[in-house]
Parts: sequence; C-alpha cells; structure tokens
Amino acid sequence: MKIALAQIDPTVGDFAGNTRLILDFAARAAEAGADLAVFPELAVCGYPPADLLEKRSFLDRARQALDEIAAHTADGPAILCGAVLATGPVDGRPYEGKHARNVAALLSGGRVSFVQQKMLLPFYDIFDEQRYFEPATEQALTVLNGQPVAITICEDAWNDKGFWSRRLYPVDPVDELMRQWRALPDPLAVHPRLVLNISASPFWCGKPLLRRKMLSVLARRHNAIVAMVNQVGGNDSLVFDGSSIVLAPNGEVVAQASSFREDLIVFDTEALQAIATSLPQSESTSDCVSNSNCGSAESGEPADTWNALVLGTRDYVRKCGFRKALVGLSGGIDSALVAAIAVEALGAENVLGVGMPSEFSSTGSVDDARALTVNLGIRYELVAIHDVFTAYQRTLGPLFAGTPFGLAEENLQSRIRGGLLMALSNKFGALVLTTGNKSEMSTGYCTLYGDMVGALAVIGDVLKTRVYALSRYANREREVIPRATIEKPPSAELRPGQRDTDSLPPYEVLDPILEAYVERYASAEQIVDERKAAGHPVDLALVRRVLQLVERSEYKRQQAAPVLKVTPKSFGNGRRFPIAVKVEL
Repeated sequence: MKIALAQIDPTVGDFAGNTRLILDFAARAAEAGADLAVFPELAVCGYPPADLLEKRSFLDRARQALDEIAAHTADGPAILCGAVLATGPVDGRPYEGKHARNVAALLSGGRVSFVQQKMLLPFYDIFDEQRYFEPATEQALTVLNGQPVAITICEDAWNDKGFWSRRLYPVDPVDELMRQWRALPDPLAVHPRLVLNISASPFWCGKPLLRRKMLSVLARRHNAIVAMVNQVGGNDSLVFDGSSIVLAPNGEVVAQASSFREDLIVFDTEALQAIATSLPQSESTSDCVSNSNCGSAESGEPADTWNALVLGTRDYVRKCGFRKALVGLSGGIDSALVAAIAVEALGAENVLGVGMPSEFSSTGSVDDARALTVNLGIRYELVAIHDVFTAYQRTLGPLFAGTPFGLAEENLQSRIRGGLLMALSNKFGALVLTTGNKSEMSTGYCTLYGDMVGALAVIGDVLKTRVYALSRYANREREVIPRATIEKPPSAELRPGQRDTDSLPPYEVLDPILEAYVERYASAEQIVDERKAAGHPVDLALVRRVLQLVERSEYKRQQAAPVLKVTPKSFGNGRRFPIAVKVEL
C-alpha cells in the first residue's frame, strides 16, 4: 500500500479553508499514486480549538465538514484525518460525559467508514484535553486495502514503557493494538505491522529529536512500520514543526518531511521506500545539538528556534487577519532581533520600525536602530518623546513635588512609547510586536502598559543569552543586526548611565538560574548545587533574590501578550501560578 503523509497548516475554526486544504493535498497524494492520504490530529477544525468545543454549533459544523471531505473519497483514494465528533445519546438517553470526541476518521467509499477515538488525553503543560474530550475505552485495528492498520492519535503513541522511565498513564493503546495484531488469522497476520499516528505535537527546542527517538523505540519494540504525520504552523502561542516521519521496523528513517513548512511525503509499505511527490524535495530536520539542554541558556542549535519564531510570527499575524507589524526600535539587541524575525516572517515591506528616543537615549542607540532598518530594508520613523515626557512631568509635578526622579519617571517613558505604538497600530492596521525577552519577563524587568504593550511577545520564551545566539544566527550570511548593537552593554536607557546590571545579575549568571527555576522548577538549594557542579558557583542569597523577583512578577506576566513557545516551559497557559501567594524560597 502507498501512503501519503499530508503535513498541513490548518487554522482553528476555518472549516471551509481547512476542507479546501485537505482536499487539495488529497488530490496531490492521488497524483503521486497514494492509496491513503493521512492528515494531522483535528485537521478538520484546527488544533487546539479550546472552548470552541463547548459550542454545539462548532461540533455540528465540524461534522458537516467531515462529511463533505468524505464525499470526495467515493471514487478516489481513502483519507485518514483528525476530526472532532459530538458524543451522541446512549439508548435514547442524553450522554452524560464530555461533549466531544477527538477522533481519527477513516474516509473511504464516500463515507466515514471507521473511527478511532483518542484514549490518552494529555493534561500537562499547555494541554488540557481532559477538559473537553471523552476518552476512548478501547482500541481496535481496522483493515484497508486488505491490510491491517493500527491507528493512533498523538499521545496514544507516547506511553511506551520501553522509552519512558516514568509513564503518565496506566495503559498503552499501542500495546493493545499489537495484541490484537498477534491474534489476527492468516493471511492478515502476515502483513508487515503498520502503526499510523496522526499528531498535533507542538514544538519546543529538542522536541523533533525526542519524537524521533521515541517512535524509533516503538518501531523496534513492536517490529512495526511507524508513520507519524504532524501538524505544521502557528496557532496562537503554539508552533507546530511538522517533521512528519516514517520509520522501518528496525527504527531507521524511511522518509522525513520538512520542518516548519507544509509538505507531502509518500511511502510504499511493501518496498519500505519513499516515493517522489509533486511538492519540492523535503529538507532534513535540523535537530538541536543537545536535546536535554536545548532550551537552556548554555547550549542548543539556534536554527530550529529561529525557524519556529519566524513561522509563529507569520501565522499569528496572518491568522489574526493582519499583514503588517510594528516594532519599537530602541537600538538594543532585543528589538533588533524581533525586527529581523518579523522581516523574514512578513517581508520588509510589511514591517515598520519606530524609534522613540528620549533625553536619556544615546546617539549610538539611535544610529544603531537606523542602521538596522537600512540592513533590513524597512521603513523607519523617528518620534521623539521628549516633549510628551516633559508635558507628563509638568502635569504630575504638583503630585510628585518633593520626590526624587525614580521608577515612576522611568516607567513613564516606556508607557509613552507603548501608547504611541498602539496609536500607530490603530491608525495603520498593523500589529505591535513586543520586544521583551524571557529573562526580563521572568524577573519583572519590564513595564506594564509600556514595553509589554503589543499583540505578540515574539521572544518572550527566549532567555537573554539565547537572544545573543539568535542574533548571531541572524547574521550568519551578512550583517543584519549591527555589530555595535550586539557588543554594547544592555541598557533600558531610562536614566543617565543606566545598565541592566544595575538591577539584575549579569545574564550569564542570571539565565541558568531562571532556566532551572522557571522551566524545571528546581529549588534554590538545587540550583546552587547544579551551578557548583557545572563549575559556576553562585551564592544562595543571590539565587533566592532572583527567585523572589520571579514570584513577585506573576501579575505582570498574566497581563502580557501571548508568548511564542520554543522551550519546554514557557509563560502562558502552560505555566499556571497564583498571583497573590507567599512562597517559601
């Protein structure tokens, strides 16, 4: 049997657009001689649909779209695609469980011929599927073109006892399907074992390699061909890398789709080889150098992170109905990196850089921002805020009388800039991209309604030391981000002679502490031990001071723009902490 893995970029709720996309890729698969075209988890409605699943009208429209797709299989190859189905009545009585089922629907002969319901519903990090879906109580093989097929949905293949030292679920759906395979009568049992997995597996740095290793173990343990098709594209904070893959029973890669773009790969289950398709040749996946530490401040290949941020930015702007973006350019490295990402995502003609210097802005910073815009080929506008800042100070003068210049005046400059950016956004219909990094968001070194203003926090999951690595990656072929921007000491330039180190430890000290605490929930004592073992000892009092900054800044983070997730633990709905709390550090 010839099977196509259709790695597509659906949009949540766009049933008409997703249907067209599925049918277009199914037609391409047919042209390549495929007997079956396989699409990602919840491809019909897009992933993740969240509380849209609570609306009956959404579930009804999802079923209509699925039936429309099924109708096109009357005279053509079969389609296997992820869909959501409403739970129906039992014995004439209303169903008392969850409203919806996450299913893999096999469409053939013009109808829905088989449905496999998802059994393992993830409930960790950004996942909350137990909130919406009714889990399957059993799994069943199906037969297509005379060949048995084991169909699984994403997490259902992520509980292999041969790979994980600690499993999240007491059952393994693949084990159950393989038991059924062993019980098959001849001649069905003589077919090579085939496990199809439809996924919407979000990206974080190191995830493609982890996924490949896990599926390779599964293939070897069950002596099965394993084919996984994964969603690609960005939906809100999540980025899906695609990286769909086919593995032989010995765990070796048979076919590999591109990462971070739509793709179609076709393979033959008998010959165990890839077949050329009408789409451009797939590019190999760029895996991180160190899977275990790729999200940290100290190691990791930046290519995947860069590509994820570009794709996430492009799809966020596009799927929100916009074409253009605004970036406030301070002359610093953070805003320079965001602008470079925006240009690759949207095109130079769709990015506007806005410089807003104050009396504390250095001439070098203004020059660096201007040089950046020349390198990127984007429009640059200069809007000085001195007069506005002076007017604010004059207005607040009677209330501020007798107090020294301090944090209120510093943040006022940032808030003026935020207000100006939002005015330009409203006037010209361009989304504001915030420029704060993960180190700043972690410690609260950012201003509510100021530099936090915007629609998307592009690098909000990127620690400052990783910002430097990504900036060097942006300059891999030519100087995009000016050398002076990369080399100068970081500063918010909100008062004379200000440096980030006035308020924070050096980033090479700070970032490993934040990675350990924010992403791995390590204690202060554990962090001290880890840093000592790594040859970079830190004082316990310093670690506790940093952790206290993190805890005190939760109220800011819960008012922040959505953050593109590129590490195992990002800020947002995957990291949920109370605001009013007293924590022992």
